[in-house]
Amino acid sequence: MNKRGTINLLTLGMSVTLATLSGCTDLVVQDKDSIIVKSDGSIPKIDVAESLKAAYIDLGAYTDQANIYSLGEHTSAEMIPPTRGVDWGDNGVWRTLDQHTWDATHSWVLGAWNQLNQRVYKCTQIIAANPAAQPMAEAKFLRAWNMFHVMDYWGQVPFREVTEGVNDNPKVKSRAEAFAFIVKDLTEALPGLPEAVPANRENSFASKAAANFLLAKLYLNKAVYTAASAEGTFTHAKADMDQVAKYVDAITAAGFKLNPDYYGTYTATGKNEIIFTSPEGTAQNRWYMTLHYDQNPSGWNGFATLADFYDKFEANDVRKGIPAKKDGTNYSGISRGFLIGQQYDDKGAPITDSRSKKPLVFTRDITLAGTPTDKGIRVIKYHPADAGKYILMRYADAYLMKAEATLRGGDAAGALAQVNALRTLRKASALTTLTDDAMFDEIGRETYWEGGKRTVEVRFNKYLTGTGVDRKDPGTVLFPIPSDAITSNPNLKQNNGY
Repeated sequence: MNKRGTINLLTLGMSVTLATLSGCTDLVVQDKDSIIVKSDGSIPKIDVAESLKAAYIDLGAYTDQANIYSLGEHTSAEMIPPTRGVDWGDNGVWRTLDQHTWDATHSWVLGAWNQLNQRVYKCTQIIAANPAAQPMAEAKFLRAWNMFHVMDYWGQVPFREVTEGVNDNPKVKSRAEAFAFIVKDLTEALPGLPEAVPANRENSFASKAAANFLLAKLYLNKAVYTAASAEGTFTHAKADMDQVAKYVDAITAAGFKLNPDYYGTYTATGKNEIIFTSPEGTAQNRWYMTLHYDQNPSGWNGFATLADFYDKFEANDVRKGIPAKKDGTNYSGISRGFLIGQQYDDKGAPITDSRSKKPLVFTRDITLAGTPTDKGIRVIKYHPADAGKYILMRYADAYLMKAEATLRGGDAAGALAQVNALRTLRKASALTTLTDDAMFDEIGRETYWEGGKRTVEVRFNKYLTGTGVDRKDPGTVLFPIPSDAITSNPNLKQNNGY
């Protein structure tokens, strides 16, 4: 056997699977869910530029339909993952997200935990190398972005400094401690970050606008993240809401603004709203995961939305959809927005479902299991004909964060004016009053299927009341710490209800 020295796996309470060793073969460790360190506990020097490049590439995880995205969207009332025959059965991983019946062994809970904690530690390595001001700021922003999701999803964050020994169990930050840590990272990063250019569709780098966006989101949810319990009703302090407005105003001052062409924002030529995109991965999962097998492109015939969410849109609201061109060009048979009713090919001919041999008509009714292939309203925001990079942050989301903060801060009239300005741009009628429920609905109409609805539902105390929720246990507002993580790090304590 070729001995290459002793190797330890430095874990953050993450799952590590080792292949069975047999014979005299080299041991090759793939550092997917762990960090490789020397046997003496020291960390090898890193190439900061390459490590930072890799940290950006790691953002591709957010473009997948599973793991991080699935926890933020499938658990909400915007999306349903029906099992059609044997398709999308996957041992129930999708159905349990919809029903809130997951447990500590759930595949996507474990997958997201591993992905996010790995990325936090990689950024910590870059920071520990004491790079120049801009790469230091970028690494702090990226660490904050990934840690934000750990804090939001699980309410506690395992954290290891690179100077700590491999036999030391990572310390665990409470939700309030993690909140303060993330705010500190972002505040320190801001001066060293470059300006993003609103006219640039591919703002695939950490910027002042991106840091301001995340700071606004943190303060909008501060009452949730710093509460004594993750369960219950939250009191949003006006001082925190003023912070939200301040950070969003900084984004506006940088030149970002609402795009009157709603679906144009998601194209390769979209501009003005794009604050931060993933440089790795594409948006193709967003159309493959919903389109039918017989459409062009041939999708996976999966996820749909619910009729009661679809009904929240007025007929003239452009966010409800734009009909397909059907002009014979490739992908022109696919509409934008919500796909309902008879579906057509690129030349405008009605499509027949190859399985049922009936016209392919997407219907309003849908069930979670035993679902026919034509059931359910499909959703297209990124169109296969012209999709741009996958968007992680956009201005309309920030705009609505300020509107909500204005409402929670006591200025209902000011918030109403902001919301109505957006609705006018989207060809929807003006609201006469703005209640919490109306604010919640407007956020949904603007940002549907963009991956963050769970966080919004928790903040508005609607997470346990959504359509399809079987388990209404308040403990489910946080996901369980994966069983393997609890085993590897005794400092982690399982969340309530699991």
